[in-house]
Amino acid sequence: MPTSFEIKRYTKRLEVKCKRLKEKAYNFKFVDDALSTIAEYKAMRLQQKINRIKYGN
Repeated sequence: MPTSFEIKRYTKRLEVKCKRLKEKAYNFKFVDDALSTIAEYKAMRLQQKINRIKYGN
């Protein structure tokens, strides 16, 4: 079973990745709508994963 430190480190890494995806989606909005939608979807799925880890569901 992972320790609380490992869980926090993993969650922090996911949050950084999610933030990058959100920024990428915003930047793609002006260039290519399809790429923006894909990046938004990936960020949304990642945020759901973060929430599951944080709140234990």
